[in-house]
Amino acid sequence: MSNSWDGVLETEEYRTTLARAEALASDNLWILNPDNERVEKVVGLMTMNYTGTGEYYCPCKQSHPLDPERDTVCPCPELRQEIRDTGHCFCRLFYR
Repeated sequence: MSNSWDGVLETEEYRTTLARAEALASDNLWILNPDNERVEKVVGLMTMNYTGTGEYYCPCKQSHPLDPERDTVCPCPELRQEIRDTGHCFCRLFYR
């Protein structure tokens, strides 16, 4: 069974979004989730949000349908605190 984000996994947009996440992790001495399927899901959905809106809206904290006036762009303001408190962000994309 395919997922909604499968269609973006081989795109330049996906690679750009993944590189952005990897750079954010590296800059903060974090890692991406070792579960590659989770990374593909979160980065894939974020890529779809970016392609549709021009912003990297967090797919884990967004409303449905996406509300650009209310929804959070990644990295979210709570990211560092979530990682300090739980060892990972809400999306389980970034880990200590």
